[in-house]
Amino acid sequence: MRKKVFISILSLLYSLFCIFGNSFKKTDSFKYIESHKLIVFITFIVLLVFFYLLLSFIFNFIEKKRKNSNRFKKLKDTKLYKLFDKHPFLFSFIIMILLWLPYIIAFYPIILSPDPSFQIKQFFGIPNKYSTYSVMIDPLVTITNHHPVIHTLLLGGCLKLGTIINNDNLGLFFYSMIQITILASVLSYTIKFLKSLGISNKYLIIVLLIYGLVPVFPIYSISAVKDVIFGSLIILYIIALYKIVKSDELKPKFIIKFFILLVLIVLFRNNGIHTILLSLPFLLFLKKGKKIRLKYLCIIILIFGFNYSYNSIILPHFKITPTSVREKLSVPFQQTARYVKEHGDEVSLKEKTVIDKILGYETLASRYNPELADPVKNEYNKYATNEDLKDYFGVWFDEFKKHPKTYVEATINNTYGYFYPLKTSWYYHSRLDTRIVEDGFDYHYNGLKNTRKVLDSIGQAYPYIPILGLLINIAFNVWVILFMFMYFLYKKKYSSNIYLLPSLVLILVCFASPANTYFRYALPFVFALPLNIGIFIKENKLKKD
Repeated sequence: MRKKVFISILSLLYSLFCIFGNSFKKTDSFKYIESHKLIVFITFIVLLVFFYLLLSFIFNFIEKKRKNSNRFKKLKDTKLYKLFDKHPFLFSFIIMILLWLPYIIAFYPIILSPDPSFQIKQFFGIPNKYSTYSVMIDPLVTITNHHPVIHTLLLGGCLKLGTIINNDNLGLFFYSMIQITILASVLSYTIKFLKSLGISNKYLIIVLLIYGLVPVFPIYSISAVKDVIFGSLIILYIIALYKIVKSDELKPKFIIKFFILLVLIVLFRNNGIHTILLSLPFLLFLKKGKKIRLKYLCIIILIFGFNYSYNSIILPHFKITPTSVREKLSVPFQQTARYVKEHGDEVSLKEKTVIDKILGYETLASRYNPELADPVKNEYNKYATNEDLKDYFGVWFDEFKKHPKTYVEATINNTYGYFYPLKTSWYYHSRLDTRIVEDGFDYHYNGLKNTRKVLDSIGQAYPYIPILGLLINIAFNVWVILFMFMYFLYKKKYSSNIYLLPSLVLILVCFASPANTYFRYALPFVFALPLNIGIFIKENKLKKD
């Protein structure tokens, strides 16, 4: 009965995800469901039965004991297999770099999308849109914490080195090599770690091929976005959580390393503290004794103390302006914009005045993009006071009471791609961004234009390849994580869900993000999925085959 309950819950969720996702993909609303009630109802029942049967099979498959197979005996006798078995980290690292090499060469020195280009402008004191979004502490200090300051300094510092040696491209390539090394090392360490858990070499070789051949890994390894290093740190964080849960003692050396890791997570992503906040405290509920729980508590207090000091003391001391409050308000801003677009005739003069002080009322309806909050929040009044925001949320709540459905549709419309697998978009950026070229920097790709076209075509087509494309499908990854979470609950392996908490928190962050189905936001939990699956295999004591 317990198994049936959990399978039923998952089946219901997956079916609803499909029904809602399909309606919003077609109509940006519930309209398709409302106008095709019979078809939708039949489809829902079919999906419910399908998912129930499929999940029942998967649950039973996981619980079924299997014998070891000798089908891969010939593979075990090869030199490459023996090298992998003996040196999993080094072997994986070398193979990964070799498979990434065509991308590294073709896109030399690096792929700059708009955000890292603006970060470079910030570093060199060049006016940019992010320095206009907030009231600057010091107008002469153009660096803001909209993007992690440490990442801006690292990227800008490498380019600065390039300007010193009169080769801007080489300076950018220095950063590229740093990021490639970090990502390849962490992914190789993941394979080594899973091998230490006794995970089958066959699974690990498949993971290595995924890391090496699936285009998003090599493309993001050379893309100068903050999410790559942050995603690498999240993988290390999950591994550290596993070691903590399985250990009865925390040695001083490990505690120091773990604290440094937490500091880096806080530094390399502004929402890094939220990932820690909603996962680390659960260690206190483990039955480990008062002494070790006191250590957990000290670590938690120290990291939150560091986060407060960094944002409230260190950054202000260096006149670095914090990120605008608008970055946290994508959800309510989208709801207001949709309300104005659909029910503008019901908005009173007083409500218009209040909204105008925050978002600029006259163009708000025309700026509304149901899947991207940037056009709305880009017009946020940086001079708005706390009183103005308080008045705004008063209006926001009053309008919610009048048309709650509009608010729900606005939120689903901006997020449904994170739970509906048939929605794919915004996987990566590959074209040359000329923003810093306009400021006099000599940033350019080499002459391998046709090679870049081929590699880019493969990358753009990959998400649509049947079955294989699911590996990087954002919603499918969410489904797998949700499945593992529910399975652990079913098995009463509550402590095992601690390893999934970072990924679950990052999924929630995506739901509060300004863009629908944006791979860069999902990158940390997508890149961590092979690790989470490996731990899932270990925790359920599956045979190696």
